[in-house]
Amino acid sequence: MNTKYIDLINQTYDFPQEEFKVENSNLQFHDIDLMKLISDYGAPLKFTYLPKISDNIQRAKQWFSEAIKKHDYKGDYKYCYCTKSSHFKHVLHEATKNDIHIETSSAFDIDIVENLKAEGKIDDSTFIVCNGFKREQYITNIARLINGGQKNCIPVIDNYEELGLLSEKINGKFKVGIRIASEEEPKFEFYTSRLGIGYKNIVPFYEKQIKDNEQVELTMLHFFINTGIRDTAYYWNELLKCLTVYVKLKKICPSLNSLNIGGGFPIKNSLAFEYDYEYLIDEIVNQINKTCADADVAVPNIFTEFGSFTVGESGGAIYEVLYQKQQNDREKWNMINSSFITTLPDTWAISKRFIMMAVNRWNDEYERVLLGGLTCDSDDYYNSEQHMNAIYLPKYKREKPLYIAFFNTGAYQETIGGFGGLQHCLIPSPKHILIDKDIDGNITTNLFSNQQTSEQLLNILGYEQ
Repeated sequence: MNTKYIDLINQTYDFPQEEFKVENSNLQFHDIDLMKLISDYGAPLKFTYLPKISDNIQRAKQWFSEAIKKHDYKGDYKYCYCTKSSHFKHVLHEATKNDIHIETSSAFDIDIVENLKAEGKIDDSTFIVCNGFKREQYITNIARLINGGQKNCIPVIDNYEELGLLSEKINGKFKVGIRIASEEEPKFEFYTSRLGIGYKNIVPFYEKQIKDNEQVELTMLHFFINTGIRDTAYYWNELLKCLTVYVKLKKICPSLNSLNIGGGFPIKNSLAFEYDYEYLIDEIVNQINKTCADADVAVPNIFTEFGSFTVGESGGAIYEVLYQKQQNDREKWNMINSSFITTLPDTWAISKRFIMMAVNRWNDEYERVLLGGLTCDSDDYYNSEQHMNAIYLPKYKREKPLYIAFFNTGAYQETIGGFGGLQHCLIPSPKHILIDKDIDGNITTNLFSNQQTSEQLLNILGYEQ
């Protein structure tokens, strides 16, 4: 009988996979011995596997390069990293090894950009695409960046007032983009994105505020779909509507030379995940090429803004199962030594799915369980709705510790969870480990941050220590 956990995984999924394999009944991730990581640092812990960031950037660049060559596309491709996915220095330093550009969304992002410039990670030729709703501090910081020589800083206009506010602060001529307020998916609770300017209003806006403005040069049209780049009728329809606007604008605006197809790629959230990245990229390049050829206008340079795709698959979290509670005839609750709400907030907020597997005891028999966090909140759990199907793990045995890991958690979880700040029920943030490979392929680890202490939390709360 196939009653072992390893049998369950093998018969349910195509396993092992590129990043996952099992040795001596323990799970390995990109050849990292996770049980050794636990032995060295303890659990709970979070980790960031830095090489995966560069791997994904290079994969996307290669796919676009092949599509551009195949379709004899005359424009360039620019890869932008969305800082909002993860602002950490180690993430930006790894990403900037790959000749990328930056997308920002708020005022303090500009401070990070200036820090990267000071360290020589980027320079004045790097494209800085400034998205988001811009108020005084953001406007001021953008102006400071442009006035300081960042010639390829492109504030993307989100509303009708921003152009005037930028003009007051920026010395001399500057480039801008315009964001399209795309129509949301039919099942979404709103019809139109709150961000950007409506399709029908973009050409009139250009003619009224930009065309005869000698200080401003329109170079970019920004297109963003909230659900990301997917092979759906909705996506292709919105892309074609965007291209119609590009063609109309290009015919009256010679300086327009770039199309930013923001809204990134999905990342792997299950061992059964399938997504044809190459086909999507090939077809996007093909559609842009054909539309521009039919309209007899020059093709744009293509910009993408990949946040989760850049950093998401580099992250992971490891917990120990502390105890099992048999609550009724059917439900067994495995209680972890941390909290889902605080460490993986997307599991609680939007029922996001992550890859979850046992770290050890793969040759043991398995059982169906629910996973519960340490807080007293009834929503602090991870169950089949997030996991795509029932959760099975090696049978709980008090004398045999069981560790579980969540993978591809590298985007948004720290910032949404409030890294370094207060946590629900004062559950401390776990320690965080950075994992890298040296030039010889040897894996190296170092401690980025320790687990929060009670003193740190009490200081935030105003208690004297």
